[in-house]
Amino acid sequence: QVQLVESGGGLVQAGGSLRLSCAASGRTLSSYYMGWFRQAPGKEREFVGAITTISSVLYYADSVKGRFTISRDNAKNTVNLQMNSLKPEDTAVYYCAAASRFGAARMGSTYDYWGQGTQVTVSS
Repeated sequence: QVQLVESGGGLVQAGGSLRLSCAASGRTLSSYYMGWFRQAPGKEREFVGAITTISSVLYYADSVKGRFTISRDNAKNTVNLQMNSLKPEDTAVYYCAAASRFGAARMGSTYDYWGQGTQVTVSS
């Protein structure tokens, strides 16, 4: 069982930056494919980005490409989401997720474990 906990959310002005972290207990995150998703009020959950295991191949949604960066910190057993040039439309609850097996990175059904989420609010 993997327990994921997101942190780093908050309120930021448009154009600002935030860094989200996803920490795990019970397992080493380096052996899991990791994804970030978000869900805005009244909208469906949306894929943000993902990182594979050994090769650390990255995938991003077009809406965040060039602004968001996913990275692993294996020493801290965390996966991070650096968000720059934030826009009001980035406002959402952000979730990290872990997958034991590689599948469709953009689909939520690929992932076995989910965190509780952290709120990101971008003001205009």
